[in-house]
Amino acid sequence: QVQLRESGGGSVQPGDSLRLSCAESRRTSSNNGMGWFRQAPGKEREFVATIGWRGGDTSYADSVKGRFTISRDKNMLYLQMRDLKPEDTADYYCATALGPTGSQSASRYRYWGQGTRVTVSS
Repeated sequence: QVQLRESGGGSVQPGDSLRLSCAESRRTSSNNGMGWFRQAPGKEREFVATIGWRGGDTSYADSVKGRFTISRDKNMLYLQMRDLKPEDTADYYCATALGPTGSQSASRYRYWGQGTRVTVSS
């Protein structure tokens, strides 16, 4: 059974940086895109960023473009977050896509992690 485990969340102040990591217990994503989603309290899960199986074909939500960077290496997926804002507060989830490219639609992902919480507050 494939497991994805996120780490790196925490409580930070506006303007700070964090790097989220996602470890895949069994590397099944070598030919699959991967992505990050987030869910804020009382809101629906939303797309954050995605990356293709070769490490290219990145795409970002407008709200994080220029501040967040998605990357991958072997069985690891990363999300570098800079200039964090209070509206970035959410539980962040990594996911493995059904195909070689990622998608902004959560329905196009097969495996999901349990999430890591990011809180941005002064």
